Amino acid sequence: MNIDSETFLHAMRFIGAGLAMIGAIGAGVGVGIAASGGVQAMGRNPDAAPIVQTNMILGMAFAEAVAIYALAVALIIVFAG
Repeated sequence: MNIDSETFLHAMRFIGAGLAMIGAIGAGVGVGIAASGGVQAMGRNPDAAPIVQTNMILGMAFAEAVAIYALAVALIIVFAG
């Protein structure tokens, strides 16, 4: 079975995009850990809830940025080739 080079490159593009999205796994784990820690901290010390909540949301935003970068790289791999 002989595969032409255009089909091979097209398949490799999709495999590369899938591998680029592995970064989204790390973002999901990071958001889960941040939410867990924030809820535990607010449960243990309700007086500090506003400060903890602000820091938790900021940490989640930075973790989500990694997922957005991974998505951007995957889209570039698929459509700009």
